[in-house]
Amino acid sequence: MADCIKFTVTGKPEYIKVVRMGIAALASNAGFDVEAVDDIKLAVDEACKAITCHGFNSWTNMYEVTCELHEDKMMIVITDTGNGRDLKKEYRPCKNCPQDGDLAMVVIKTLMDQAEIKAIYNEQKSIVMVKNK
Repeated sequence: MADCIKFTVTGKPEYIKVVRMGIAALASNAGFDVEAVDDIKLAVDEACKAITCHGFNSWTNMYEVTCELHEDKMMIVITDTGNGRDLKKEYRPCKNCPQDGDLAMVVIKTLMDQAEIKAIYNEQKSIVMVKNK
C-alpha cells in the first residue's frame, strides 16, 4: 500500500518553493539519492509553474499536489483545482509564455521516468509525473 500526501496550495508564485522543498524532503525520506531528489525538485518546480501560470495572464487561485510513495517509485500529480484565475501577475506575461509551458514539459520528461499532461475541463489541467527508484 502506498503512502499518500496532499498539499492544497494558494496559487501565488512564492509558494512554489514551499511545494518543491516539501516534495524534495519526501523523496529524500523515501530513499531517493541526491541526484534523483534534485531531478524531482526541478520537475515539481516546472510543473507548478506550468499548471499555475504558463499561457495565462493571471495565476490560478488554487492547486493541489498529491504525492504517492510506493516501494519502487514516487508519483506526483499537480492539478489546477482553482475556481478562477484572479491572482493577477505583477508583470506582463512573456511573449512566449505558451511556448515556455511546452518547454517545461520537455524538461519534466527529461528529469522524470514518466510525465504527461491531462486536460480536466475549461482551462484546468493536471500533470502526472513518476520517478522510479
